[in-house]
Amino acid sequence: MGSLIRLIIGVPGAIIVTGGLFLFMAAMIRQETRLNEEESAININITAQIEDTDIANANRDIKRPTLDAPPPPPPAVNDPSNRPAMDGVRAQIPEINANLNIGSGFNPDRDAQPLVRIPPQYPERCMSRAGAQESVLLQFDVTPDGQTTNIEVVDSTNSCLNRAAMRSVERWKYQPKIVDNQAEWRRGVQTVVTFVLEG
Repeated sequence: MGSLIRLIIGVPGAIIVTGGLFLFMAAMIRQETRLNEEESAININITAQIEDTDIANANRDIKRPTLDAPPPPPPAVNDPSNRPAMDGVRAQIPEINANLNIGSGFNPDRDAQPLVRIPPQYPERCMSRAGAQESVLLQFDVTPDGQTTNIEVVDSTNSCLNRAAMRSVERWKYQPKIVDNQAEWRRGVQTVVTFVLEG
């Protein structure tokens, strides 16, 4: 029942509102067309006047710009007194009263130098009667090939370690002694081999 009442009231209301909007729009359109008619009555015509020009005469009136001339070269100076002195600074060399032998800085002669030194093995049979640190003084020769030879014991704190020290020195390698660019024997090299017992 409520929907029927809404339908009876809503449909005529919608027709009235739609009709009112239609009449309002028609009045607006009429007013706009009247404005357009009044504007069309006022006619202002602005057109550009195109004039023919003579291209040949126009090119004759153009003046080309003149380029600036380069500046003249600087004047040549022929006066020798105007040139800078090229002599440099002159000073007297001081005298040094000393007898110095500077040498050439390169001396090819050299003594035998060790390259490889293998440490000795502590023999187990010597550990029982050895102290905390023992040493063996050895003397040997170095061949021109850098090998050790003629090894002998000079002094020893424990004779049990002599053989182990000699075996160690047998495996050492040296740069040979050089005299006048020739490898030579180096005799009487002495070294101390030290044995340390770590407990």
